[in-house]
Amino acid sequence: MDIKRIVITGGPGTGKSSIINELISRGYTCLEEISRQVTLDAKKNGIDQLFLTNPLLFSELLLRGREQQYNQTSNLNTGVVFLDRGIPDVLAYMDFIGDTYPQYFIDVCKDSIYDCVFILKPWQDIYVSDNERYESFEDALKIHEHLLNTYQTFNYKLIDVPFDTVEKRVDYILNTLNM
Repeated sequence: MDIKRIVITGGPGTGKSSIINELISRGYTCLEEISRQVTLDAKKNGIDQLFLTNPLLFSELLLRGREQQYNQTSNLNTGVVFLDRGIPDVLAYMDFIGDTYPQYFIDVCKDSIYDCVFILKPWQDIYVSDNERYESFEDALKIHEHLLNTYQTFNYKLIDVPFDTVEKRVDYILNTLNM
């Protein structure tokens, strides 16, 4: 079965998880964001913010986790799968903090092609900081620019999801995909 891999991306606090949860409630196959789990696992090992303490290690763990998610989609018995973030997000965040990364980060992005990428702009009305999210709203704006640049570097045409209720944002995504 040919599987369509659809990425929902955006900076922190843009509503990605809410959209993924709504898609799940409507019966769609979704793979959830893994960065919170990487952060929580690091906290169990006594590292409060692994991304800030060792950004390359954090990013490598994310890259491998997202690559596993991408590969896992081939085994799913569904025509479409939605992913909360894609592999290029890892590079965008590394660029945001001004850190370098090895060539294989780029190679994984080139080898793991998504069918469609929806991007959510930072939305101050819904932005909330929490224990795993350390970025300010201003950081979210900068991260958004890095996401745009990174995905465009890999020749993706990004589809902006307009501000609206979660339900209407999901409707927009599904209508765009003719689903």
